[in-house]
Amino acid sequence: MGNKAVQFVVLCLISGLRAEDGGWSRSSELRLEDEGLCNIDVLEGSELSHQDFINRYAFSRPVILRGLTDNTKFRFLCSKPSLLAAYGSMKVRLSTANTHSYRKVDVSFQQYVDELLRPQAADALGSETLYFFGDNNLTEWQNLFDHYESPPYVLPRTSGAYSFGIAGPGTGVPFHWHGPGYSEVIYGRKRWFLYPPEKGPHFHPNRTTLSWVTGTYPNLPEDEAPLECTIRPGEVRQPESLCHH
Repeated sequence: MGNKAVQFVVLCLISGLRAEDGGWSRSSELRLEDEGLCNIDVLEGSELSHQDFINRYAFSRPVILRGLTDNTKFRFLCSKPSLLAAYGSMKVRLSTANTHSYRKVDVSFQQYVDELLRPQAADALGSETLYFFGDNNLTEWQNLFDHYESPPYVLPRTSGAYSFGIAGPGTGVPFHWHGPGYSEVIYGRKRWFLYPPEKGPHFHPNRTTLSWVTGTYPNLPEDEAPLECTIRPGEVRQPESLCHH
């Protein structure tokens, strides 16, 4: 049997300003009300068979799927009070929010939530922004992940791995790419910009996503515009492999 690729399932908690937010909302001067257009196919999970997903989307274009799973219990366990009660004293590893994530910092989860989980500063560099995303101790977080129902559409010759993150309004790493994976928002919302593998975007690897959105994105010519959409809880994004995002 040949080697299997790893298929990531990315779980995101985005601190925002909504009711029914699990306690993650916080007062902020930052307002990102513009969700932008959505030029990616959005389908109900019931509209698409596994084989249709493989044939039409898995290896050729991104899609956003709704209603694939019921993660009500997982969502409850990801509320701010629940996570702090279970993991507040646990060490988490933060990465700088630049393309190559050079620096790593270990802090308690409580300290991250209390002191570092805040809106993205407009003038901050990616190397100055610490972000809890992806460096999970899977043994310590396993009790939480056991309650997550992952998307049922498995790609051929892949195995699964979870990546769990929590971030404030306006945050995000600069463009990067990796193998195939799903992304699901548990609280808040996440705006995605996608470029195909053969046509990467122009960006500075140490500038934040917010800097790109406010400075570069509005001036892009039509032929350099990305695919984009904002996803909310209950929606799952699946990009093609190696897609810049």
